[in-house]
Amino acid sequence: MEHYRTQTPQPGQRARTAGGPSGRTPGGAPGRTPRRAPLGPQAAGEAAAVYRVAARPAPPFVLALRRLPQPRLTSLGGGLFAAAVMFLVGCLDWLIFDGSAAVYGVLFLPVSAVTALWVRPADLVSAPISVPIAFAFGIVPIADGAGGLGGQAMAVVTALALHAGWLYGGTLVAGVIASVRKLRLMGRRRPRPTAPRR
Repeated sequence: MEHYRTQTPQPGQRARTAGGPSGRTPGGAPGRTPRRAPLGPQAAGEAAAVYRVAARPAPPFVLALRRLPQPRLTSLGGGLFAAAVMFLVGCLDWLIFDGSAAVYGVLFLPVSAVTALWVRPADLVSAPISVPIAFAFGIVPIADGAGGLGGQAMAVVTALALHAGWLYGGTLVAGVIASVRKLRLMGRRRPRPTAPRR
């Protein structure tokens, strides 16, 4: 019987690889494993950008907004919410601050922003419309009207004319937030082009 024995390579000899008697691997060069093709500059830049975005923490105010409740109000629900909150603000302003228009206007801005944030995506266009109506409804307690219904109506019209800056500011805030939300929704629905396979 013949005995098989393994031979250790001598210092001047190369060990044969498992690819065959010539020492070639299936990938190509003798004694070397096949390497993957390096990423192009565009792919490397995209990977670095994704890593930076993933590693960058969110700002504190964004984290605070994420903790808030996010209901989805219809157009009618958003209008009723804004009107009820502004009427409550007007009553508190009349009781505590003696009907200060500045306090009422400053509090109108966050109410407009929250209304635009909480309206559902299908009714985003209603946010800039319902906010001015809520402003007019909430200003009734601080309008200081006298002489019945007609006098109260004239006082409301006069207050709206005198404090139109706050009205336009809150409407602008609601319009900007609704527009940004609409653009983000359109960007998500747009199909992204797939990269060609190499």
